Amino acid sequence: MKRILLAVAIMTGCHQLALADTALDTIIAGSHRSAANQQRDIYRHPAQTLEFFGLRPDMHVVELSPGGGWYTEILAPYLRDQGKLTAAANDPASGSEYARRSITNFKKKLDAAPALYDKVGLGIFEPPAKIDYAANHSVDLVLTFRNIHNWISFGDDTVKFIFQQAYNSLKPGGVFGVVEHRLPESRSQDAKASSGYVHESYVINMATSVGFTLAAKSDMNANPKDTADHDNGVWALPPTFANKEQGKANYEAIGESDRMTLKFIKR
Repeated sequence: MKRILLAVAIMTGCHQLALADTALDTIIAGSHRSAANQQRDIYRHPAQTLEFFGLRPDMHVVELSPGGGWYTEILAPYLRDQGKLTAAANDPASGSEYARRSITNFKKKLDAAPALYDKVGLGIFEPPAKIDYAANHSVDLVLTFRNIHNWISFGDDTVKFIFQQAYNSLKPGGVFGVVEHRLPESRSQDAKASSGYVHESYVINMATSVGFTLAAKSDMNANPKDTADHDNGVWALPPTFANKEQGKANYEAIGESDRMTLKFIKR
């Protein structure tokens, strides 16, 4: 009887996982996403990336520094019914006009589609001044997409503090998922990561220094065409094209950046 019950439980779990995967695919293909955002799926691989990090619909997920909400458009509707999404974004009371404008625009995006975003929680993530997005041991998954190069400009102590806060917020067994532009280890990284590219070893060392264990890494977001050596750094590539028409055809042929995809676990 125990074996039968176990088999039923396993089959039920697999069925629920299959349904979750189908739901994720449906959301990624949804009409609420702009054509421009969907065109980037071939470079950002959202379904594969989120599945690699172990996303489930019943999780409490924190997205650090969501920017314009590219991943929020996927995470929010996926987690809406069973889970929780906290967007750790700029402080509305920030002394920075740019930060205030950023959070205002992000809120407008959420308010414009309540059927998708009405349950998104907002935390504050404005290093080095203020980080306050979740209680300790309350989160299943913390995600950051292409942000670490920005944090490095504040110094290594701030980066370590950010990683430590992520660690503290996670439950035991929780996951910290990182996607970041990758700089070849043979190349020097300046103190400000001004090119937008970061050594994979830097991220791993920083994460393990606060207690994380590297569980897995993937090259699903790798791009061997990207030399990581461009005028105006990573922003020369699509979708930014910082150099405008100069070399644009070459940058289009390269595509988006070569990126590390790292999965850390809090033991």
